[in-house]
This record gives sequence, structure tokens and C-alpha cells, in this order.
Amino acid sequence: APDAIAYVIEHSEARALFVSNLERLAQVAGLLPRTPGVQHVIVAEMDDTAAPPPLPAGVALHRLAEVRARGHARLRQAPDAVERLRARISPHDLATIIYTSGTTGQPKGVMLTHENISYNAMTSFSGLTGYVHGPGNEVAISFLPMTHIFARALHYGFVAVGTSVYFSTPNDLVDDLQQVRPTAFATVPRVLEKVYSRIQERLTDLKGFRRGVGEWALRLAQAYDLSRAPSGLDRLRYAVADRLVYAKWRQALGGRVRFVICGGAALNAELANVFGAAGVPVYQGYGLTETSPVITYNRPGRNRAGTVGEPLPGLEVAIAEDGEILTRGPHVMQGYFKEDEKTREAIDAEGWFHTGDIGEFTDEGFLRITDRKKDLFKLSTGKYVMPQPLEVRLGIEGLIEHAVVVGLGRKFCTALIFPEQDALRAYARAIGLDAGQPVEALLQDPQIVAKYQALVDAANEGMDPWSTIKRFVLISGHLTVENGLLTPTLKVKRSQVRRAYENEIDALYEERREGVAVR
Repeated sequence: APDAIAYVIEHSEARALFVSNLERLAQVAGLLPRTPGVQHVIVAEMDDTAAPPPLPAGVALHRLAEVRARGHARLRQAPDAVERLRARISPHDLATIIYTSGTTGQPKGVMLTHENISYNAMTSFSGLTGYVHGPGNEVAISFLPMTHIFARALHYGFVAVGTSVYFSTPNDLVDDLQQVRPTAFATVPRVLEKVYSRIQERLTDLKGFRRGVGEWALRLAQAYDLSRAPSGLDRLRYAVADRLVYAKWRQALGGRVRFVICGGAALNAELANVFGAAGVPVYQGYGLTETSPVITYNRPGRNRAGTVGEPLPGLEVAIAEDGEILTRGPHVMQGYFKEDEKTREAIDAEGWFHTGDIGEFTDEGFLRITDRKKDLFKLSTGKYVMPQPLEVRLGIEGLIEHAVVVGLGRKFCTALIFPEQDALRAYARAIGLDAGQPVEALLQDPQIVAKYQALVDAANEGMDPWSTIKRFVLISGHLTVENGLLTPTLKVKRSQVRRAYENEIDALYEERREGVAVR
């Protein structure tokens, strides 16, 4: 949003602004009078035929090619300039300020040092057994935003070990995977959830024997356990399923993937097991911008579904009395830029960084995240509810794009469910409905409602009675970064969602007998 852009530019005291092209420049040019510190604007791609928008007096416009030419000229005059600059850098110097996207309030500027990032990236790569260093070996595809520490630190690691990196975007990823045929990539769970949804969706389009084989292979994958290799007859079954079905799944990812690094949000254990059965190992990790980012991660030979792995060597992880995960070591940030009080709140006097996440260690020493501390809410009955387990269970369903569990101060839990509309239409077609009718009409069909009720019932199984979803509403809208309901890392902004759908939430608590509504 424009206000957020202006805030970051001004708060960081930026003197230069890089933009992709003139279209992007036009979007921010109107902000520059509010950011008097900016003296230079550099445009990466500049069309000679298009006129740039007017800029305030004192702000110079440069082409990236021009800046490069000036750099080359400087190097010709002073060939040792880069070495002299490098010699002035200390490991503890500030390397970057990364603004957290923030689910509430203004973003905070996280100050990371060269040591923070280099220690984290290189130590993480050292644990990837079987990952071959040097040019001509591993090939990575990068499609996550480089403005966030997960993608950026991983990229630094790729560069350091000599991996070839190809850049893509989420919209181009399907085609680019076939061209690049990567052996490694980083992702967020939502991308894997969509791949899984496509697998399930395509099964509904198959007929007869092919559909039967596909469903059998999927059930087999769902029963897979990463922690132990199949043996005996099971081993034969998986080999047959691999030849008939799983090889096609791998081909959709380019056919060569050996390392999928997953972070940014909770990954359903079923996904890790399913992809593992198909020969696509997914290694989930955990961390924050403030920790550069990795705190724990799964690795080859030590991979457990439903966990975020074991701590990185050289750092400490502890669980506080209230269940909060604490960590300290060379990965912890310097602090928040110009926010001393918030820094003291985050890092205590003993150097422990308070993550805000709730977790526990398994008997094997793997960390399991159970919820986000600030996401916990209390019902009017006094019971506390952790929404994440239910949301993760629902999020893996192909028919659901997002699910948000609510109930703060209420008698029971309810949920806002945002259907995945392509999958919804495919399901409608499969059960003989008119898939071309408006989504709102589809969501009121009794068969569709019954299907979503069944998904909610399945998610409720095994949960504490007070934390189960008693009612839900099917919403035809979307949660997106553009409408302010998701962060750039695709986390749900709960408070904004509650405000945006206040009427729908209130309606769920009206005295009535039905458990579902449609908006």
C-alpha cells in the first residue's frame, strides 16, 4: 500500500530508491514529496519512448545502465576500490534492514548483520547431506520474494556454494519448472497445498481403471511415514505406485527435484508424507526475519513430518514456562531500527529472543510448533483456543483456499471458509451440477454445503470439544495481499479479516439452528 511504502522509505532514512520500471515509478512518484530524504531514483528498465513522471526538485533520475557505466568507470580509475570497501566491513556491521510485513500495526525494521546472515545461510547448507557444491551440479529455481529473508538468505547460500539459480514468478512457475528442471527450490506451504489440490482435482477428471489406480496411489502416499522406510510388501506397493503414478507427479515439478525447502508457515504433516512417498523430499524449517531466519530445520536422514526439525548447530533453543519458543546465538538480530523499547521487549536481558510462537520438543529432539502466541484467543467460557491446528487441517483440502477460525469472547468457535473456486467448479462438475453458474449460487447448493460440512467435521475430529468449529460461513471473496488481508508472505492478517467480515461473524452467532451460511 502507498502509505506503507512511504513509511518504510522515510523510517529507513533512504537516500536512493530503486524501481523496476516507469510504471512502478508512476505508482510511487506521488509519495516522494513526503520522503524528502530521497535524492536519487534508479530505474532498472526504462523505455526510451515513454516519458517519466515528474519528480520533486532535488531528486535525480538515473537509468540502471547509467549507474553501471559509472561503476565501471570508477573501477578503471581505482581497480582496488572493491577490495578496499570489503576490507572496511566487519562481521558485526549492519548488512540490511528488512521490514517485517506485520500482521498488525506498522512494519518494524529488523537490523541484520553480515554475521547473522552468513552464519545462518552457510550453517544451514552444511546440514544438507547430499547437496553437491560447485558449478554444474545443483540447479535452483527461485520464485519467492527476495524482499524477505527466507528467499534472500537462501539465495546467498546458493551463490556461496556455486548453485545455478533461475528466477521465476508464481504465475510462471508451472511452465518454468519444465524448462529449468531444478534439483532444489524453496517454497511456502501454500504452493505445495495448491500442487496437492491439483493432484486431487485431476483424479476427479479420470475414469475407470486410471482413476482407481490414481486413488490407490494417493491413499498409499497418505499412509506413508517419513520417519521409517517401507519394507516387505509395502516396499513393493510403493515401487508399483511410483512407476504408475508418482513419476508423473515428479515430472510436473521438472523431474529432478531432490530438495524442497519449506518455510514461512505451518506445513500439514500429510503433505510432507505424501510428497516424501512420491520421491520429492520436503524439508520444513522454522525461523523469523529477526533470526536471519533459520532456527530449526529438517534435513536429509533426519526428517519428521509435522515438525520443523532440529536446531541449527551453534545456537540455543528453549521453551519458556508459558510454552513460548526462545532462542539466542549468532543468528539473532541487532534489534529493531529506531525502536529500542520494542527491541527490549523482543530480546531479554539474558539475550533470549522471544519468538511469539508456542511449541514443544518431541522425544527425538524435533521442534513442533503448536500455535502463534498472539493468535491464541479466549472464549467467553474461559477456555483458550489455538486456531492453527484446525486451519492447517482445513488448508490442505483442495476445496479450501483459506480458513480462518474465530471466536474471541464468544461462546464457541466458528470459521470463515474461502473456497478454492477452480476446485469448487471441478467438484461441481463431477457431481453433475452446472459448474458455470455464479460461485455464490454454487455455495448455496445443498450438495456443496454438505461437502464443506464433511470437511469441517473431519477437521474437528480429535480436537478438544470447546475448540471445534460449531458453525461456518462460506465466502465467495478472496484473501489477497492486494486487499490487505494477507501479508506479502501470505500470512492471514487476522484483525483485518475480522474487521472486513464483522457482519458475517456476527451472523454466525445469531440464535439459529443451522451450522452453515453463505455470503
